[in-house]
Amino acid sequence: MAKKIIGYLKLQVPAGKANPSPPIGPALGQRGLNIMEFCKAFNAATQEMEVGMPIPTIITIFQDKSFTFETKTPPASFFLKKAAKLKSGGKEPGRAIAGSVTMDQVKEIAEAKMKDLNASDVDAAMKIIMGSARSMGLEVKG
Repeated sequence: MAKKIIGYLKLQVPAGKANPSPPIGPALGQRGLNIMEFCKAFNAATQEMEVGMPIPTIITIFQDKSFTFETKTPPASFFLKKAAKLKSGGKEPGRAIAGSVTMDQVKEIAEAKMKDLNASDVDAAMKIIMGSARSMGLEVKG
C-alpha cells in the first residue's frame, strides 16, 4: 500500500549547498524530518549542477516522517541575470533598462526551462521568458 502523504514543502535551495542552517533546518525540523538525510541526498542529487545555483525543490512528506523530493530547473530570473551579466534586475522595470539579452539567449533559456514551463512549444516558452525579462527591466534584442 502507498504511504500516506501529509504535506508538501517548497524550498529554494542553492545547488550543492544544502545545510541544516536556516531556512532548511527549521522548515524540515518543524515537520519532524531528518534534516541531515535531506541535505546529503539533495547535495548528491545536485552535485552535477553549478554550485550555488538556486534550485526550486518540492519535498513530499509522508506520515511515517519519510520524504521524497523533486528538483525543478532554476528560476528564469537566474538565467536572465546570468545572460545579461547582472547582479540584480532593474530598479524601475518598464522605465529604466538595466541590461539586455538577445533572442538567441532567450531561446537557450526557454529550451532549458521547457519542462517546467506551461508551454506546448519553444515559441510559447520564449514568450514567457521574454515577459520575465521585461518585468526585470531587461531589453530583448533581435
